[in-house]
Amino acid sequence: MKQKLESLLLLAVNTLKAEAVLESDLSPKISIERARDQQHGDFATNLAMMLAKSAKMNPRQLAEKLIAAMPEGDAVLKVEIAGPGFINFFIDPNAQYQVITQIHELGAQYGISDIGKGKKVQVEFVSANPTGPLHVGHGRGAAYGSAVADLLSAVGFEVEREYYVNDAGRQMDILATSIWLRYLEECGEVFTFPINGYKGDYIRDIAAVIHKESSNEYRYPQELVFEDIHLDEPQGGDKELHIDGLIDRAKTLLGDKLYRDIFQSGLNDILSDIRQDLGEFGIDYQQWFSERQLMDDGSIDEALKRLREAGHIYEKDGAQWFASSQLGDEKDRVVIRDNGQSTYFASDIAYHMNKLDRGFDQIINIWGADHHGYIPRVRAAMQALGADDKKLTVLLVQFAVLYRGEEKVQMSTRSGSFVTLRQLRQEIGADAARFFYVMRKSEQHMDFDLKLATSKTNENPVFYVQYAYARICSVLRQLDEKSLQRDSALGNEHLSLLNEPQEITLVGSLARYPEVLERAATHYEPHLLINYLRELAAEFHSYYNAHQFLIDDANKRNARLNLICAVKQVLFNGLDLLKINTPETM
Repeated sequence: MKQKLESLLLLAVNTLKAEAVLESDLSPKISIERARDQQHGDFATNLAMMLAKSAKMNPRQLAEKLIAAMPEGDAVLKVEIAGPGFINFFIDPNAQYQVITQIHELGAQYGISDIGKGKKVQVEFVSANPTGPLHVGHGRGAAYGSAVADLLSAVGFEVEREYYVNDAGRQMDILATSIWLRYLEECGEVFTFPINGYKGDYIRDIAAVIHKESSNEYRYPQELVFEDIHLDEPQGGDKELHIDGLIDRAKTLLGDKLYRDIFQSGLNDILSDIRQDLGEFGIDYQQWFSERQLMDDGSIDEALKRLREAGHIYEKDGAQWFASSQLGDEKDRVVIRDNGQSTYFASDIAYHMNKLDRGFDQIINIWGADHHGYIPRVRAAMQALGADDKKLTVLLVQFAVLYRGEEKVQMSTRSGSFVTLRQLRQEIGADAARFFYVMRKSEQHMDFDLKLATSKTNENPVFYVQYAYARICSVLRQLDEKSLQRDSALGNEHLSLLNEPQEITLVGSLARYPEVLERAATHYEPHLLINYLRELAAEFHSYYNAHQFLIDDANKRNARLNLICAVKQVLFNGLDLLKINTPETM
C-alpha cells in the first residue's frame, strides 16, 4: 500500500512540475509512514512540508495542490490535511485484504525487495582471535552479524560476509608458546606454567596431539627453557616480561621451522573448531581473510607508503607515527615501533585499504563494544588513504552475560574459564540462541537467561512464536482429519467476512511485514523483526483463543483459513530469514 501511495504522490509531483508550481529538477524522497492514531487515517506523509520552501508556498497550500494533482486511487477512501501540512490517507478496509492473496501468490518472496539495487556491501563480523573456542560472548556478534547480512540480502544488496583471522601478533605468539609448554609437560618436563599463558583444556589437547605425532622432536629441558627468564608475577616478577621472555626462548630454541609447526598446529586446530561452530550456527562466510596475508603480500608496506606520500606519517623517538589527530582521532598512533615491527593498527590500516580496493559500496564492521574508541582512528586512516569514510559503518555489540541461577559465569579465554558457543547450543539449541541474541538492540546490555530459553511456556519468546506456527499447522491437520479441504479461491472471494477485531488487526500486521523488513535491514536492527514476529504471534494466539476456524459456514471458514495460512507464511519467512526453524508440532 505504501508503494501505491508513493506512486500517486510522485505523479502529483510531476504534474506540479509541469505546471511550474515545483522546480523541474526536484527529485524528492517520498516518505510514507503509518499513522500512529487511526483518527488521522492509515498513512501520512510530510511531503508538502519538505517541498514548501523550494515552492515558496505555505505547506498547507502546497498540500492542497498535491492532493488536487493526485490521481484517484481505488484503495483510497479520502485524503485530509492535518497540522502544519501533513497529508493523511484513509484506506478502504476491503483493499487491505489484498495482502492475503498477495502473500499466497508470493510465498517465500513476500517482503523481499530490491531497494539495495545490487550495491556491494561487506559485512565483517565475529573475527575473534583464533586463540581459543568461541564462547557465548562471541555468539551475540555472530547471530547479530549474520542477521544483518541476511536482512541486507533480502532487500537487494549484494552482501559478502567476511571473518578477519587475526593470525599474527603477540596473542598468537602467547598461544603458540602455551601449546609448546604443555607439550613439554607431555614429554615429562616439570615446571610452573606461566600465569599469562593460555590455560584451557583445549591447549592440553592440541599439545597431546603434537606429542603423539612427533614424540620428542620439539623437546628441550625445562632448565634451558627457563634459564635467565624474568620471574613470573607470583614469584614477585612481571607476568608480561615473563611470557615475552618465554616467547623469545621458544623462537630461539625451536628455530623458524619448528616454531612455525607449533604455531600452525594451534592455529589450524582452533580455526577449524571456529569454522565448525559457526557453520553449525547457520553462518556461511564467503571470505576468511588472513592478517598474515597482509604481511606476506606487502600490503602493510603499501598502505604505509600511501600514507607517507600523502604526508600523514612522521618519525619520533625511533618510531613511525600516523598523524591521525589531524583527521579526528584523539591522538596520533604508532604504526612502526622503534624495533622496526609494525603494530596491530598498521595491519588494520592495510586491511581497510584492501577492503576499499575490492570496490565495496559500503563496509560494515561489527565489533565488540570495547572497540568504541577504535572507530575514530580507522576513519582517520580511510580519509588519509583518500577514501570517503562515510563508506564505513561500525556497529557495536555488547557481549552477552550468562547466568546460571543467580551466579554470573566468568569468561576468560586466557584462563580457560568460559562457556563455549557449542556448549550453549547443545544446552538450549541454536534456535533459542539466535533468537535471544538478536532480541534487543546490539548495543544494549544483555543478560542471557538459560532457564527461560529452555522453558516451554509463553514466557519464552522463541517458543511463543514457534508455537503460533505449530498451532496453524495443527489446524490444517485437523482440517484433513475432518475430511475437509481448503478452497483458497472461495476464501479469497469472501475475505470481506473477516470483520472481527482480531482479524482486522492481523490483516494490518501482515501488510506491515515488508516495511518492517526494510527498516530492520537499512537500520541494521534485526530486533525490529523479532519484535514484529512476537507481536504477530501474540495477535494470532489471541485470534485462536477467541474464534473457531473449522466452522460450518464454508465461505467464512475458507476466508479464515486463507488468513491463518498467510500468517503461517509470514512467520515462516521471518523466522527463516533469521535462520530459526519452524516446527510443525510442539
